[in-house]
Amino acid sequence: MHTPPKNAEALRKIKPVISYPPETLPAPDLELYAKARASAEKITECLVPPRDARCFDVPAGHFFRITSVEGPQVGDLNIWSATNIDERFYTGKTRALHGSHLKTGQRMWSSFPYLRPMATMTTDTLDWYGFDEFGGALHDLIGTRCDPYTQALLTGDMYHHCCHSNLSRALSQHLERPIEAVESYVHDVLNVFMCTGLSRDTGQYFMKASPVRPGDYLEFFAEIDLLGGLSACPGGDCSAEHSSDVAACYPLLVEVYAPANNALEGWSSPQQNSYDRTHGRI
Repeated sequence: MHTPPKNAEALRKIKPVISYPPETLPAPDLELYAKARASAEKITECLVPPRDARCFDVPAGHFFRITSVEGPQVGDLNIWSATNIDERFYTGKTRALHGSHLKTGQRMWSSFPYLRPMATMTTDTLDWYGFDEFGGALHDLIGTRCDPYTQALLTGDMYHHCCHSNLSRALSQHLERPIEAVESYVHDVLNVFMCTGLSRDTGQYFMKASPVRPGDYLEFFAEIDLLGGLSACPGGDCSAEHSSDVAACYPLLVEVYAPANNALEGWSSPQQNSYDRTHGRI
């Protein structure tokens, strides 16, 4: 609609810079975590039913694993501080620090004013996938979560098994608080196992069939005491749509592992962000 300037092509060719260079980020001690994991024993598990969600607790210094069982299934993951659900996973800042899709050795960061590591991804059996020819990759930080509000906006339907509703019900049940009191704490998710990207021509969010199969799993190290919430998305493997009673859906298994005593010697849970919160006021 507007005439480009004479130097338009030169402007397009300016090289980008990384907004948040990762070199000064505090790095997780992955070698220590691996040694601690070798001694860990399972202490609890929960099975997340298809088109539903469950909450689970993970003490700091423990590991939790999310496994595909029975069939290809993606999940929407929320995490909160177990002692203060105002502190919750911040997808936008995690994306800015690490990229559009979370990888092994990278961390899930918490919201302001806390901004600290909540969990570190330690194992991904699908790490072989990388980025495909469409720009698709796994475990994205781009999408929000399927929700009943957008569903109502686009179709007029009152669909109650979107991941937002699933997580709201699960959090309400776990905390024994009314759903109206906890819904606002449900937040943008880590799309576990989901294969997504942004289209090259329009920049639109896309999804495609996930390569996840029974036995594939992600594992995380809990940096702080965590309350987790996981929804088994009503889209199944998200090869067609992500709010559906038609898609084949399967459960997801969450397991929590406790390391042996003294296996994490020298490790401590990260403190809240050091910013003094004065915001320049006099």
